[in-house]
Amino acid sequence: MNIGEAAAASGISAKMIRHYERIGLVRESGRTPAGYRQYEARDVHLLRFVRRARDLGFSLEQIRQLLSLWEDPARASADVKRLAEAHIAELDARIAALSEMRATLVTLARDCRGDHRPDCPILADLASPRAD
Repeated sequence: MNIGEAAAASGISAKMIRHYERIGLVRESGRTPAGYRQYEARDVHLLRFVRRARDLGFSLEQIRQLLSLWEDPARASADVKRLAEAHIAELDARIAALSEMRATLVTLARDCRGDHRPDCPILADLASPRAD
């Protein structure tokens, strides 16, 4: 199948497929004599794997590691689990940071009168110096 068909079948855009090939995440496809990319069912299966991993928020480097483990029949599932648990910890940290941001914005929005007056606690907070 051509790149458009592989994109439709995998749920990954043709542009991203080319990008993944360029960075070596997936192997480059075969080519027709005219130079068009050709994909087989196994290529689409691999692209679906990448798509699912991206949907779960894995980074490209983590996906590279997962692909390596997936393709290694002698892998230990403990290695896969360790990678997944590390990603869960990263997600938990991001969720905590987002929750904190949300709580701050809820408080600022609640304190803002939202009327015709120029004073605004949201802008005042954004303009205040922070010692981070």
